[in-house]
Amino acid sequence: MKKILFPIILFSSYIAAQIPAGYYDGTAGLTGYVLKAKLHDIVSAKNINWHYGDLTDYYNQTDLDKYYDHGASNTTILLDIYSEIPTGPDAYEYTTANIIGSASAEGQGWNREHMMPQSTFYSNYPMMSDLFYIVPTDGKINQLRSNYPYGISNSTIHYTFTNTSKIGNSGIPGYAYTGRVYEPINEFKGDVARSLLYFAVRYEGKLGSFNFNNNANPASDTNPLDGTEERAFDPAYIAMLLQWHTQDPVSQREIDRNNAVYALQKNRNPFIDNPAWVNAIWGQTPDAVAPQIPSNLTVTQNSAYFATLSWTPSPSMDVIGYKIYQNGVQVAATSGTSISIDHLTPSTAYNFTVKAYDNGYLLSPDSNTVSTTTLASDIYAKDILVSKYLEGTSNNKAIEITNRTGHPVNLNNYRLSIQFNGGSSGYYFVDPYELEGLIQNNETAVILNPNANFTCYTVNQARFVTAAPQMTFGGSNYLELRYKSTTVDAIGVSGQNNSTVLGNVSLYRKNTVTQPTTTFSITEWDSYPSNYCQNLGVLSTSDIMLADHKEISIFPNPVQEDIFVKGEGTDIKMAQIIDFSGRTIYIEKNPFKNKKNIPVQNLQTGTYLLKLDEKTFQFIKK
Repeated sequence: MKKILFPIILFSSYIAAQIPAGYYDGTAGLTGYVLKAKLHDIVSAKNINWHYGDLTDYYNQTDLDKYYDHGASNTTILLDIYSEIPTGPDAYEYTTANIIGSASAEGQGWNREHMMPQSTFYSNYPMMSDLFYIVPTDGKINQLRSNYPYGISNSTIHYTFTNTSKIGNSGIPGYAYTGRVYEPINEFKGDVARSLLYFAVRYEGKLGSFNFNNNANPASDTNPLDGTEERAFDPAYIAMLLQWHTQDPVSQREIDRNNAVYALQKNRNPFIDNPAWVNAIWGQTPDAVAPQIPSNLTVTQNSAYFATLSWTPSPSMDVIGYKIYQNGVQVAATSGTSISIDHLTPSTAYNFTVKAYDNGYLLSPDSNTVSTTTLASDIYAKDILVSKYLEGTSNNKAIEITNRTGHPVNLNNYRLSIQFNGGSSGYYFVDPYELEGLIQNNETAVILNPNANFTCYTVNQARFVTAAPQMTFGGSNYLELRYKSTTVDAIGVSGQNNSTVLGNVSLYRKNTVTQPTTTFSITEWDSYPSNYCQNLGVLSTSDIMLADHKEISIFPNPVQEDIFVKGEGTDIKMAQIIDFSGRTIYIEKNPFKNKKNIPVQNLQTGTYLLKLDEKTFQFIKK
């Protein structure tokens, strides 16, 4: 029989006690897509991404049925939202031992259901194994749901399942899609909505690269994503999710699951912790007025492989971002007022324009056009590179990447790929692990296996922690760093066993190597014993000297009112304050021409980066 799942308001004090102190710092007073962006920064800042195969055992921690037919002492029976009957005994039940690959009828076994289908993100990691939207469900219903969206079905019903959930033609009001949808029972509609909204927050910055095709044939497009990073879903679909969120409030089951997943992944679903944020983000009503034009677009730095642009913001109050066009084609978007456009060709002329867009996705007219010709060469790397490779005992696997490009690099289009030996079928690549966020110039980022046990480096120190296949290399594998589908840097030789070079060894890129390469050469690397990890995640001495070519420093740190510069700061042409999502929140040209300070009193408490031309300082705002 059903156990009562009280609405969230009765458990607000309980929930607050489970959220780590300071976890949602910086969200006070925020609304709309600014709040969504801040929540993205929080829930994506430090995750442990497990292997898809790990999830089966983890469901014994996250998805046991302690709420309906079984009590709090249940240690075996899974809660399946596709077959659970809240008002009576279930038609069938599963333990984790009942996992199957396929089924011919309900009740034969369960499988892992991606509430946001795998086809959305091409089965790539970390999306592939995120527990917040991957749940155990009946295998047959899972198969029949296929990649159909969740939705409200109309009177044309194709399947009705034992708990009265169903697959029918879409009856979502105002939604162009007319194909099949899976409609869960009312008991779990809010659960589904909050899971999908978490997905929209967690993977902001990548949503536009995912698999959606709304503009081609909306009536048959099964993916409700609309290509926007902020809104994420089609407006009619958002309206349905908001309705489900309201009619089915957060339950104790969701609260417990949120805490259990946090224990495993180290991030949380913010809409379970604070349900009011759903409407605070998506409840806004856009106007019908296009934003005003951004102005004074200029090139603040020109190089061989990149150009940094800056502009005066649009005066319209509802602007949420800017789209950047290179020779008339959109190449980037940002919520700030400066950006580095990279992957340019040396000695080549480019024209750039910028448009503002608002929360209704109306575009301003073009800014002024700025033209530049890239340099023939410069002192910087043309792209990021792999700087360390550690193939240690057991799960001691680490990869370090370094940015020496002269500008911040957005990692959202970079991925780490690995090649396995399929025996008679030859060598093959599995689905890659995608990087994300921003890496500053002269900064390193470490990718680490979560079960690593190095004596000189911990999981808490790593930027990326994943058990994806890419971090299970055994020394024989070829690995590569890719930008989109193009190889940037190679470790080993594709199509062969690399164990004589890459097995049981720590490789550190020589300081004389300044560029990534698609052809691996062991002469570019210094070799150390297995498990050696000294200075992992730390710039080499030569890099530090390069970063410190201007003898300046900042004080105080932590700071409350003003940051002051000490040393030769009068030559600084540009000062920028950047948060850890890569968003520029302050910019000033020639900041120290007539003064020595930069005001920070209006910043939220937290950690930021102060970029003075190409030198970057980390500081804490009290």
